[in-house]
Amino acid sequence: MILRHEFAPVDNKRLAHLCGSLDEHLRQIEVALAVRIGRQNERFRIEGPKAAAERALQLLAALYERSRRALAPELMQMALAEAAAELGPARMARRSVPKTSAAALPPARATELVLRTRRADLAARTPRQHEYLHNILNQDITLGLGPAGTGKTFLAVACAVDALERSTVQRIVLTRPAVEAGERLGFLPGDLTQKVDPYLRPLYDALYELMGFDKVTKAFEKGQLEVAPLAFMRGRTLNHAFVILDEAQNTTPEQMKMFLTRIGFGSRCVVTGDTSQIDLPKGVSSGLVDAEQVLAQVDGVAMTRFTSADVLRHPLVARIVDAYEARHLSPKAKKAQP
Repeated sequence: MILRHEFAPVDNKRLAHLCGSLDEHLRQIEVALAVRIGRQNERFRIEGPKAAAERALQLLAALYERSRRALAPELMQMALAEAAAELGPARMARRSVPKTSAAALPPARATELVLRTRRADLAARTPRQHEYLHNILNQDITLGLGPAGTGKTFLAVACAVDALERSTVQRIVLTRPAVEAGERLGFLPGDLTQKVDPYLRPLYDALYELMGFDKVTKAFEKGQLEVAPLAFMRGRTLNHAFVILDEAQNTTPEQMKMFLTRIGFGSRCVVTGDTSQIDLPKGVSSGLVDAEQVLAQVDGVAMTRFTSADVLRHPLVARIVDAYEARHLSPKAKKAQP
């Protein structure tokens, strides 16, 4: 299918921002949506499958509206990821990702969820992110599994902040297992808080971005926020709390059972992790892998499985994830394993 569009009135500055240096932005759209884009001044010609060509035209129009200034790389990457995700199975097929889970997903913009956070532009960008937010808001326990860059932790923290702002919970509890990523840090100086801070830094970063430094500090002082290593959860009952367990692939089955049974009345729990990045000692089972199997049929527990199609970081990250997955699934790679 061939679509033609002409931007009028002509604004050469905005056209330059839209196209990028040496038409770099147009080439990125071509790669992301599998279309071909030709341009002569303000006239554009888009060639490709009907759905992809129409989505490319919509994306060009949306970017043109925001091109009074130069388009930031982050804006382009997010826009491309969102546009490609809306194509659904077509994009999934091009990236050799199984179609089964994509076919059953809801449309990306079926329901716009508004979360009360400092980020006014915060929204789900892919169908699976919409499914993930829907599960968090409607189920007592939600498991988010998938590669880095899919927004598992960030969206979970955003839902927790929203729940605190709406007073549906009294506090937020964030926890992670204190496991090094293939390294041994040895002795860490300082008091207990300073010792565990390096492991919990990503959670602090999300809180600062979604609430602001001053508000986070005050919430800690009031006891509305708590960040602690997983080992400190044993023996507790967490009532009226929004609890997030991050990097859950590094828990043992015993730790996972201990954590999930901490949930009290009026509480909501989100467990996130990437089963392809397990840092446990060899021979130790992952609690997240175990929970995925054990809790599959438990009422009140929802699971969202992200893929590389949901990665919203640099486009190269998604290709890296695909490459590792391809090697993992390769028969030759399996034979080469001891």
